[in-house]
Amino acid sequence: MTQAHQIIAYIFAAFFVIYVGIGYLKRAKRAPLWLGAIFAAAGGGAAWSDSFWPMILLATLTLSSGLAATELVDMGWRVRAGLVLSVAALGFTSLWPTLSTLTNNRLPCPAWVQERNEFRLVAGLDLRGGLRLVYTVDVDEAIKDKRDHYYEEMRTALAKLYGLHSGDEAPTEATLVKLRELVKVEAPRGAAKVLRLTLTDKADPNKIDTRFLDTFRGDLTFAQSADKKSWEFSIKEESESGIRERAVNQAREIILRRVDELGLREASVSTRDEDIIIEIPGKDEKDFATIRDIISQTARLEFKLLDDDDDYMGTVAKDAKAESLPEGLEFLRENAPVGLDENGDQINKQVTYAYLKKGEKETSRDALQRMREWAATLEPPPDREIGFELARVTDPDTQQETEDGWRTYLLRSRAEITGDMVREAAAVPDQGQGSLGGWYVALTFTDQGGRIFDRITTANVKRRFAIILDNRVESTPVILTRIAGGNASITMGSGDPQIQLRDSRNLELVLRSGALPAPISPSNEQAIGPSLGRDSIRLGVQGAVGGAFLVLLFMFVYYKRGGLIADVAVGFNLFLQLAVLATFGASMTLPGIAGLALTMGMSVDANVLINERIREELKSGKSPRAAVEVGYSKALSAIVDGQLTTLISGVVLAQYGTGPIKGFAVTLIVGVTISIFTALVVSRVLFDLWVRGFGRLKTLDIG
Repeated sequence: MTQAHQIIAYIFAAFFVIYVGIGYLKRAKRAPLWLGAIFAAAGGGAAWSDSFWPMILLATLTLSSGLAATELVDMGWRVRAGLVLSVAALGFTSLWPTLSTLTNNRLPCPAWVQERNEFRLVAGLDLRGGLRLVYTVDVDEAIKDKRDHYYEEMRTALAKLYGLHSGDEAPTEATLVKLRELVKVEAPRGAAKVLRLTLTDKADPNKIDTRFLDTFRGDLTFAQSADKKSWEFSIKEESESGIRERAVNQAREIILRRVDELGLREASVSTRDEDIIIEIPGKDEKDFATIRDIISQTARLEFKLLDDDDDYMGTVAKDAKAESLPEGLEFLRENAPVGLDENGDQINKQVTYAYLKKGEKETSRDALQRMREWAATLEPPPDREIGFELARVTDPDTQQETEDGWRTYLLRSRAEITGDMVREAAAVPDQGQGSLGGWYVALTFTDQGGRIFDRITTANVKRRFAIILDNRVESTPVILTRIAGGNASITMGSGDPQIQLRDSRNLELVLRSGALPAPISPSNEQAIGPSLGRDSIRLGVQGAVGGAFLVLLFMFVYYKRGGLIADVAVGFNLFLQLAVLATFGASMTLPGIAGLALTMGMSVDANVLINERIREELKSGKSPRAAVEVGYSKALSAIVDGQLTTLISGVVLAQYGTGPIKGFAVTLIVGVTISIFTALVVSRVLFDLWVRGFGRLKTLDIG
């Protein structure tokens, strides 16, 4: 706790004592004063516990309660005035660090406020520059994925062709084992777009007829061997070009969604051949690091069953020579559950796995690369692959986890469930027994995914199920019982709750935005300057400021004191817009400045309606107080109708626009909403104070 927070806590305590004391003396004001005392006590506790935003909110409520206990105007006015003061205080606090930066610290913001207030309004890419990232899409991997899709389709079609399978769902593992006795379908590792189909002596070659081949003729070419026992299928050149183009375009759209979901970043995402170019405004390296991590995640989610019945790695360990193994690699044994016996008891089996401890100065990524290179020299059983999981160790003294190395699993190659079967992903706090405030990602499957998950968990009780993200095993939970309802969860690896929170939210974001169609790799990165010239920026800002000034001047000249009230409301409008945009982490661009200028004009329009209605009521002989009340009442519908149409336009632009267009739309929506508040609440507070707070006015100077 800082010294500043202690002082603030004592100030809250003083307000508590004052409010309670006055409440005892003035029974008529007891309700608002004692309510203020409750807010002051809670605010003191928030200050003492260093809870920044609750402390600020309770401070505004404490002061508003004090205002409600005064004799100014009436209770309705005091409540509205307290609301305006509270909103102003919250807005100023949100904008304080930004104002300090914009004024070169002439309006200094204390360090403890800057540390606890993360809201910032920064200049956009067109005004101050930022970071350009260039990523290359691995289109060969997209082609390989398409080849693997045909591989699964071909196995399913062959299983039906030979009478081993029926229905729409994928064939079971037992069915595929029977199929391999008749037909072998291979997807060679070195050939990204080739499939081979070979008949055994047990298979009827006449089953592979024209109807079967026509199923794959659209995107594949094929050639039969001389002995008519095998076929080689290859993706056509035109189909390959289409896959490449779709992969790049899909990757661009997904990356743009991810950047947009991070907040109002005004990012520009474009393509060039197989490259994706992302330009992000700002200079905050911490934000850039987060953006890099989220953009580069493929977010390919897969659920695969482990093959613990086959101790394949044990065979590798027996045949391996020490000199052929990577440095730091060893073979270890573990007990693995492999199902239930006839009595319903769990069966365990000893299986071997490879463990590679990372070097002292080696990163986990480099260690994984070494392990993958070694695993590429192995030949797993048919339809099996090797998975890798990051191993962590916990310091018994500090309870901090560190990355120690990588271990292997033998997985079934076919993914039972994939990311496109996930309907929703959400970061959720772990409130289970024994939890220390951790986080996990809760998944909700589609109807198809839920049915498959139900079937898989029913048939594989007491077996391990691997959850794989971007070709890395995240966890291998044991299926304890059938899981119906279409829900699952991914636990975060780190034991630190803050790291779990960060990782779970990032994973939620990438899963919701969708998986990239192929991995991407960084190919270039550079800092860039403003995309607009200094003269263009200066003239654009001068135009917006000049236009706003002329509008305010006109209001003052034409409506006199009524215009001055309108100008105050418009200035408050601009101030609140900037505060709200700062809470969004917005980047201010020239389109955003144009949006601010436009909403200021619209806010003036609302005040013009109010002033004209008040003028009409004054001409009809009403008193200033009555004219104000009737003027606001009659202008309300016109103000709401006018602002609502603009609000709808802004919502449509925000829904379908991206980059600068979306930035303009969000600014417009915020401005319209605040314009209604300032026109109907802020200016009304000032008018009522004028006509009712300083004695009985006989005339109202409104031009």
